[in-house]
Amino acid sequence: MRNPSPGIGPPTGRTGRPRSAAADAAILAATRDALVELGWSKLTMSDVSARAGVAKTTLYRRWAGKNELVVDAVAELFDALELPDRGSLESDIEYVVLQFADLLRRPEARTALMAVVAESTRDEALRDRIRSAIVDRQKRLVVLGRERAQARGELPYEEDESLAGHTTDLIFDVIAGTVVHRALVSSEPVDELWVATFTTLLIHGLKGPAGV
Repeated sequence: MRNPSPGIGPPTGRTGRPRSAAADAAILAATRDALVELGWSKLTMSDVSARAGVAKTTLYRRWAGKNELVVDAVAELFDALELPDRGSLESDIEYVVLQFADLLRRPEARTALMAVVAESTRDEALRDRIRSAIVDRQKRLVVLGRERAQARGELPYEEDESLAGHTTDLIFDVIAGTVVHRALVSSEPVDELWVATFTTLLIHGLKGPAGV
């Protein structure tokens, strides 16, 4: 629906009603609320449409089914994560980790993320959607953080673009995986002390900074 069919010359009429940003926001918020209250198994498209105050046809014009809808509801939360320039690589990492941990404390984020991850173990298409809508999009924060650190002289530039891509993936996996495990699996606090210790380990490795 977002990509009009190719043709000669401009379209002669409207191809459909434009999407409403307000309706989209209401639907995604209703999805997260329903997940917290009902859980994955009991959540239905009918329930979401009733909560959002939209027709089911409106819902299905936007999302093919529950899997796609829930992933986008989760992705909207993660898209709000930011990485302002805090002046150093260490401060940047600490800020984004604390921000990520704050997000995971929200019931709607915690429930929705765990639900889609659990369901994705049985659904390859859902895994692909999680990867494209959430994981790949959030790697932007790693790319931005590395570029800033390189500009400050805190990290070396990599001439091999493919190696740079692998490094970005690894950094994302280490940060996201560690924080999710700490917050959702171990249910331990992600506080400033833990984040500072984790950041030191991430930057300097197991040997610690030179001279220590």
